Amino acid sequence: MMTPQDKKLLASKGISEQQIAIQLADFVKGFPFLNLKAAASIEKGILKPTADEEENYLCHWDSFCGTGKTILKFVPASGAASRMFKNLFEFIDAPYNAPESKFEQNFFDNINKFAFYTDLNSTCLRDFDKDIPSLMADGEYKKIVANLLDADGLGYGQLPKGLLLFHNYAEGPRTPLEEHLVEGALYAKGADGKVNVHFTVSPEHRTMFEWLVKDTAGVYAKKFGVNYNITFSEQKPSTDTIAVDMNNEPFREKDGNILFRPGGHGALIENLNDLDGDVIFIKNIDNVVPDRLKDDTVRYKKLIAGVLVELQRQAFEYLELLDSGKYTQEQVMEILQFLQKKLFCKNPSTKNLEDAELIIYLKEKLNRPMRVCGMVKNVGEPGGGPFLAYNSDGTISLQILESSQIDMNDPDKKSMFENGTHFNPVDLVCAVRNYKGEKFDLTKYTDPATGFISYKSKNGKELKALELPGLWNGAMSDWNTVFVEVPLSTFNPVKTVNDLLREQHQ
Repeated sequence: MMTPQDKKLLASKGISEQQIAIQLADFVKGFPFLNLKAAASIEKGILKPTADEEENYLCHWDSFCGTGKTILKFVPASGAASRMFKNLFEFIDAPYNAPESKFEQNFFDNINKFAFYTDLNSTCLRDFDKDIPSLMADGEYKKIVANLLDADGLGYGQLPKGLLLFHNYAEGPRTPLEEHLVEGALYAKGADGKVNVHFTVSPEHRTMFEWLVKDTAGVYAKKFGVNYNITFSEQKPSTDTIAVDMNNEPFREKDGNILFRPGGHGALIENLNDLDGDVIFIKNIDNVVPDRLKDDTVRYKKLIAGVLVELQRQAFEYLELLDSGKYTQEQVMEILQFLQKKLFCKNPSTKNLEDAELIIYLKEKLNRPMRVCGMVKNVGEPGGGPFLAYNSDGTISLQILESSQIDMNDPDKKSMFENGTHFNPVDLVCAVRNYKGEKFDLTKYTDPATGFISYKSKNGKELKALELPGLWNGAMSDWNTVFVEVPLSTFNPVKTVNDLLREQHQ
C-alpha cells in the first residue's frame, strides 16, 4: 500500500507505481536461469583472426576514423574504491599492530613502490612529524594506513578508483582517469582531432573529477595533439530499485521511507542511451596500464573496432538491399548465412518461414545495435564469460553471462561455466546507429528477465536488493554480438591495492 509519503518519494525519483509493482513481483517470482547451448570458444563463436585478417581490420578502423563519424569512449567510474582496501581496513581493526598476513606484509614491504607513496609520506610528515620509514621503524603501521584511507589523510577509502594515483612517471604519477584520456588519444581520435570521453560518476565525486580534468586534460591534449571533449553523467534516480524485507514487503527506513538502492551497472544503459556517438568504446575504469605497456591495448582496441565497422558496413548494405526489394533468392540466402556465421545469430525455425516472413526476420535481426567484445583466455578470474544462449524468441546468440544467471544445480550448465575457455574482461566497442543514421533506443534491446536478487542488510535487518540486467549482460541482450579473442595483456584490473604492485602497474 503506497502512502502519500511513498508517492512523493517516487515522484522525486521519477519512478512510477507500475515500475514498483513490477519490481515487487520480480522479488516474489525471482528470475529464470538462462538456457545455455554451450560455452563460447574458438570452435564455437569466438573469432581468432589470422595475422593478415588483423591487419585488414586495423586498416578498416583507421579508414573509419577519417570519415567524420563520432567516436566516443565510455568509462563507468562510479562508486568508492573501499573494496580495493578491504584488507587494510581489516588491518586497522585487527588486535595486532604489526603486519602479520601475507597481504599486509607485501603492502608494507613494497610501500615505496606505490604511485601514492610521495603524497602519503607528506601527510604522515604533516600529521606525525615522521616519515613513513620512521613510523614503520617505530611500529606505527596503523597510522600509515589510517592516513591513506581516512578523509583527514588521502581519503582513499572513500574516493573512487578513477581519482587514485595508480602509475608512476618521470613527470609525475597518473590516475586511471588520466590513463583513459591517454588511451582515447591513441585509438579513439576522430577525423577532426577530437577525443570524446564520457565518465559516469557518483554525485558526491563529480566535482573532484571535474577538477582533475581541468588540471590535466590540457597537458595530454598538447602531448598527443588532440582536443578533448570530456563529459560526465550520474546514475539516474529513476533507475534505483526498491529493497524488500524477507517477506517481500517494501523495506522501510527508520523515518518510514521506502529504501531504494542503486540498480547496479545495468542502470548505465540509460546514460549510454543519452550519448551522441556512432561508435562507442566501453572499458572499466581500473583496467589501465602505464604507457610502456599500452601497445597491446591500443592494437586490440583498434582491432575489435575494425571488426565492428566492417560487420556494420556489410549489415547496412544488406539492409539497403532488402529495403530496395530488388534481391534474388540467392542473395537472401547469402544474408541469412551472414547472420548465422558472422553475427552468430541462429534460429532453427527459419527453414519453416515463408519468403515474406524470412525477409521480415532478416531485417529485424540485422537492424539492431551491434557490439564486438574482446575475450581473454580464462585464468580463473571471478566474473562473467561468453556463452551461446537460447533467447525467448527461439534464436541462439552470443551472450555475456554472470554465474548468477546460470543454474549451478544443473551439472551440464555448471560444467559449461567452470570449463569455459574464455573470460569477459569488459572490453567492448558498440555501434548504436541504424543504417539510416538514426540512433537506436537502447532501452528497447534489453532483457528485463535477466536481473538478479542479492541479499544485504541495513540497520541490522536483512533485506533483498534488486539488480537490473547488467550493462554488458541483459542490458545488451538483444544486440548483435560478436566475440574476438584478445591477449591477456589487455586485461589488468586493480581489485586490491596490492594489485598495483604487479609488474603491469609498475
